[in-house]
Amino acid sequence: MKHPLVILLGATLCLALTGASPARAARSPMKATVQKTPFGKLPDGTVIELYTLTNAKGLVAKVMTYGAILTELDVPDRQHQLGDVVLGFDNLDQYLAGDPYFGATIGRVANRIARGKFTLDGQSYTLATNNGPNALHGGLKGFDKVVWQAEPVEVPHGAAVRFSYTSPDGEEGYPGTLHATVTYTLTDRNELRLEYTATTDKPTPVNLTNHSYWNLAGEGDILGSILTLNADRYTPVDDTLIPTGELAPVKGTIMDFTKPMAIGSRLGQLTNNPQGYDHNYVLNSGGGKLAFAARVYEPNSGRVMEVYTTEPGLQFYSGNFLDGTLKGKRGMVYRQHDALCLEADHFPDAVNHPEFPSTILRPGQTYHELTLYRFKVQK
Repeated sequence: MKHPLVILLGATLCLALTGASPARAARSPMKATVQKTPFGKLPDGTVIELYTLTNAKGLVAKVMTYGAILTELDVPDRQHQLGDVVLGFDNLDQYLAGDPYFGATIGRVANRIARGKFTLDGQSYTLATNNGPNALHGGLKGFDKVVWQAEPVEVPHGAAVRFSYTSPDGEEGYPGTLHATVTYTLTDRNELRLEYTATTDKPTPVNLTNHSYWNLAGEGDILGSILTLNADRYTPVDDTLIPTGELAPVKGTIMDFTKPMAIGSRLGQLTNNPQGYDHNYVLNSGGGKLAFAARVYEPNSGRVMEVYTTEPGLQFYSGNFLDGTLKGKRGMVYRQHDALCLEADHFPDAVNHPEFPSTILRPGQTYHELTLYRFKVQK
């Protein structure tokens, strides 16, 4: 069997000799491959590796070992032209300088924990507060800022890499040694699958997700993108974005995306957060099985992204705090509403809301969640 790098280089050479265009490459039969290249070094000299996954149709996903971050995802538009649909940076130094979690794997607990405090089995724990009065996305050094171990995985119809990280007992204030994995698979059906597992030696909250910023046009704002959410309820929040505990119906409100709706059509009507949406939706599936969660259609490119997940919730964020200060890939300046996030996970602050689906993992249990992004084109 040829080495994947040899196969990839052979395909590239063939395209160069025949003069095939990127659009033609997206349609030409080829073998799914995984290629590893260096992406830079941390200040301590640790080499960060970039894994490039290419499926049989020419779609490309790039994920690096720092933060298990999705740095690029190239999918076709209705003209068969590949385009990158996630925000990010061209080099490691820009990620290290700080960013709003572009493409990152989030943990140990995604989303917010009120006042950075929780009680588990009668013991109180205090976390760093890194988002106003609250803890956000795992703390000051969450899973998005650590180095993951990576290895390619053989799959029958696609390319896959498994990323692994062991979080020691007490890291960022969380109890228990947690062994976590996230496997990125780019299937030949034009799906990006993110499969998460975790085990622990002490009871601990766990809530893993991916924080990619999506723009199916590749540039510009997402206000004209058409969004559908399979959620009849959402969790209202206080002025620090912590859920009140209510599961409120969306019907008849500006929170209702049960039917396709342009994201920007009602932004001006938001009273508690006039910059845009940053809300957790209660998925109708209830979690526990892979089910349809959301659909985004970008009219200009024709690109469609469908989201399926085993999670009970989906945080919809409309890129409110992008403010033009970050210059990303290819020199693009990221402005407010230039991307949207659809973070499949459990509800915010669930550890302090016993009425919410539990995020507590105990010894002997295995945390297992799957989120799938399926890409299509609408003519």
